[in-house]
Amino acid sequence: MKNKFKHLAMPVSALSLACLLAACGGDFKYNNSSTYEPTQPTEPTTPTSPDPIPAFDTDGVLSANIRWTDYGVPHVTADNLQSLSYGVGYAFAQDNICVLADQILKYNSQRSKYYGPDMTPGSGDSEHLINDFGYLALEIRAQAEKNIRLMSVNSQALLSGYAQGYNKYLADTGVDNIDASCAGQPWVQPITDIDMLTYSLGVALLPGASNFLGPMFLAAPPGESFLPYTVSAAASAPMKIQPKIKMPEKNPSDMGSNGWGLGKDKTENGKGMVLANPHFPHTGNLRFWQFHTTIPGHLNVMGGSLMGMPGVINIGFNENVAWTHTFSTAEHFVVYQLTIDNSLPGLLNQSVDGSPRAIDVKELVIDVAVAPGVTIELAKKSYSTLQGPMIVVPGNFEWTSTNAFAIKDANKQNLDIIDHWLAMNVASDLDEFKQAFIDYDGVIFNNTMSADKDGNVFYIDDSTVPNLSDTAITNLTTNPQLIGIKQAAGFTVLPGNISAFIFDDAVPYDKAPKYSGTDYVQNSNDSFWLTNAEMPIVGVSPLYGNVNTQQSLRSRMGHTLLNDAAGADNLFSLAEVEQALVGNRSFLSETVLNELLTICSAQGDTPVNGIDISAGCSALALWDGTMNKGSVAAHVFREFAFQFNRDPQWITPFDANDPLNTPSGLANNSTTLAQFAQAINKIEMAGIALDATLDEVQFVERSKADGSASGEKIAWAGAHNIEGGFNVFTTRTDNDGTLLPRHVYPAQDGTSILSEEAKGYHIGYGSSWMSVVNFTDDGPVAKGLLSYSQSHVYGSEHNTDQSLLYSAQPQLRPLIFKEADIEANKIAEMTISSQ
Repeated sequence: MKNKFKHLAMPVSALSLACLLAACGGDFKYNNSSTYEPTQPTEPTTPTSPDPIPAFDTDGVLSANIRWTDYGVPHVTADNLQSLSYGVGYAFAQDNICVLADQILKYNSQRSKYYGPDMTPGSGDSEHLINDFGYLALEIRAQAEKNIRLMSVNSQALLSGYAQGYNKYLADTGVDNIDASCAGQPWVQPITDIDMLTYSLGVALLPGASNFLGPMFLAAPPGESFLPYTVSAAASAPMKIQPKIKMPEKNPSDMGSNGWGLGKDKTENGKGMVLANPHFPHTGNLRFWQFHTTIPGHLNVMGGSLMGMPGVINIGFNENVAWTHTFSTAEHFVVYQLTIDNSLPGLLNQSVDGSPRAIDVKELVIDVAVAPGVTIELAKKSYSTLQGPMIVVPGNFEWTSTNAFAIKDANKQNLDIIDHWLAMNVASDLDEFKQAFIDYDGVIFNNTMSADKDGNVFYIDDSTVPNLSDTAITNLTTNPQLIGIKQAAGFTVLPGNISAFIFDDAVPYDKAPKYSGTDYVQNSNDSFWLTNAEMPIVGVSPLYGNVNTQQSLRSRMGHTLLNDAAGADNLFSLAEVEQALVGNRSFLSETVLNELLTICSAQGDTPVNGIDISAGCSALALWDGTMNKGSVAAHVFREFAFQFNRDPQWITPFDANDPLNTPSGLANNSTTLAQFAQAINKIEMAGIALDATLDEVQFVERSKADGSASGEKIAWAGAHNIEGGFNVFTTRTDNDGTLLPRHVYPAQDGTSILSEEAKGYHIGYGSSWMSVVNFTDDGPVAKGLLSYSQSHVYGSEHNTDQSLLYSAQPQLRPLIFKEADIEANKIAEMTISSQ
């Protein structure tokens, strides 16, 4: 077998999570036109989800009651799923219409139509062309059109209701009067249920195909150009196309989270508790939004969802179960190296098991703005295979006369997303909650931690993972060449000329890593291995992640908090879990700070590489070891942590038999001193005092509607991954997934996030929908906070209110769930109807 893999020895650097397999077909022209006429869902002849919840109103009229409580949280009540989602869509649009409108444009392949070919006009970066041709090649719109009437009645109802609620808000308000960041824009239009499903299918590609649009854009046979061409012979394309495509990264958005499920053995009242702490961008397409939905007698659930989730809660609780998610280490795709079959001249074929298999060619067409009010049609060929879309990364994955590459994603055409979360929303106990994972495979890239009112806990990584054959797994784990390629690329590359290596479906429930008990489950974005440190999980597909591997500092902080944050009784109260979350401890400081102070004090004022570190050492001696607002010199340790992370100077190396306590110890050597000196240098270059408090250098600042800085800097507490924080925040200067205007402050360089222009850290990422839920004899008691507040609308009351609460003191707020409390705290109410 070894010789069969010889052709895999190619250069590979650091790649990313991958791509969605496009359905194969013959040559055809595929235009990206979309209509915006609402369509009424139809019931499939055989519903895929026989849920007793009423899906539609019998008279066809949508009606929902919306009550808003403190901080702009909507509580939506309706008699059926379509009307419920109608209310949710309306309330969401009031807060975030511009963000979703931008994403509808993105996934409908229409960015070039309104913005031209480039992200930076005239640069030739071709970012909008890459986006539009990429999502057409992945056929998400075509899949939505083809499959929406085959989905469960529940999914159809939720998609339809949400679109109509969004449209009602737009019609009632008028496009010129909505959020000023997109008011009056021609691309803000009514949407359909098909648009919403297209959007959902696009979100499913976030850990995969979305990161490979550039390599798909470059794919072309040897001797042929990848460049687009005009459809009309009379048209010209006055543009340069010079995309800079590099190896994708595995998790370019650095999506992460912390999650705990605490059982009756770990809580004071002997009932379940859940800590939810997703770390996501604070602007753009991955914003969370909080809401509460009720269908009397059927559903009563509260929590937060990623924007555009049609009517169901992603992270939340009902009267019986609470749950949260973290970003999984699992792989959701495989890159296949193809063997080109040249036995039939003039035809594009690959070889699978010695037989030719066609490489399908499609012509895709998009509209591109080339001048104000002027668009032309550009066409491009895309290539797909049995394994999925073909890709080219210059210098790494090339298309030659003998070999090429394609990518196959297990999330292809994932139509389970809505049904899966709806089943979690209505679960009456952990058995029903588990059944959601048996019935559906819609939790596309997440670990799940949960607890119920009886004090049981459950963990599963049921993210959508390729179900490789035993042959593929054996070779992937024993063949040195395949092992080396995976280490270099960051993901799995397998030979595509042998059918035994090509997966057909996702790993089933019974083979996914999972844990049930009455103690605890946790995850902070390391693998499933130490979900429960006393009961490590092993024996699952290697595509889920590694075992016996060094844990991140944040994971070790999480385990430390589980061990010592509950007080002398080692049993958690809700208040103790909240404090564990917002206490802003730093694992690295608790491990090495004393040694670092000893090392720098001994150096005195003797320069290190020409830098006097004595003032920095004196300032650091004043630090309290936390990342709270009043912490003096916290930024000094952070900048040291950035340098340390590049070349860690541990004394005791990692030991898989002691993974929570190793590596440890700070080496007293010239490298450690040089790292501390470099940290001091960076702070002084930025013009920041070494003894400044964290609230003087770390802040949140909103962008105005035109993207300019508001000038209102909100002081911010919170740690960073780099220093082993748990409640994590950081800057975010790259694209946030939207084209909405926003300001950023450039960082000094790649070894720090400190900005000289900002005189500190401009927070744009991190803890977002934070919550703690504890079941009691009286039902769930919960606290939570959406750190960046509910509304994207600059100047609105709910654009900064929760941010200001957190800034005053890191804290959560009571979540209003019971009917009497909703009425007592109601700040507004309306009933909307489609009549």
